[in-house]
This record gives sequence, C-alpha cells and structure tokens, in this order.
Amino acid sequence: MIERGEEQVDRILSIMLRTGVLIAASVVFAAGIWYLSRFGGQHPNYQAFHGEPEGLRGLTGICKGVAALDPRSLIQFGLLLLIATPIARVAFSVVAFAVQRDKIYVALTAVVLLVLIWSLTGMGYAPR
Repeated sequence: MIERGEEQVDRILSIMLRTGVLIAASVVFAAGIWYLSRFGGQHPNYQAFHGEPEGLRGLTGICKGVAALDPRSLIQFGLLLLIATPIARVAFSVVAFAVQRDKIYVALTAVVLLVLIWSLTGMGYAPR
C-alpha cells in the first residue's frame, strides 16, 4: 500500500511535469507563430549552409535574445524549458527522498542528477 506522503510526491511530480511541458510547448508555439508571421514569406537559400547564429548557441545569447523579444531566441528558450522540466523533476525527487529519509534513493537520484547536469554542460564532451 502506498503511503500518503508518497501519493503527494507523485501528485506534485505529475503536476510539475505537465506544467513544465505545457509552458514549454506554449512558449515554442507562440514564438513559432510570431516567427512565421515575421519571416515566413522569405525564401530560403539552399545554395549555402548557414548554421545557427552565435547568439542562439549559448544560454547567455538566448537570454539576451529573449530580453530583446527575438522570436528565434524565444523558441530556443522554450526548448530549454522543455529540457529543464525532467531535470527539475529529478532535483525535486532528491529532496522528496531526503525528506522521507530514504538514503539509497537519495544517493541514486543524486547521481542521476549529477550525470544529467554534467552531460548538459558539455563537460563530458571531448572533440576529436
């Protein structure tokens, strides 16, 4: 039988995931509509490859673009929110397991959180 505390944690986690996904999807959708309304009529040049602008490749540039209300930066920000949602869930799980005094799950979940953060910061990436 599931204890009351575990049910409450499960409910909070499900609300957290749903809310995060809905907010991220709303931001991406609204920014996508805005982007298409401004730039949808332009014809792409397929003769030359143009990668993402430097300002959309890092967190600082994305935040500056969001402050300037750039639609492409807002789309990137929505995608960052989508990535941050499960990370926030894992972080909350660490706290919930600590409150329940479940040391094994705290340790395992903390390792998962550290691996997620490590992989997202690019510290484990060595270019060839």
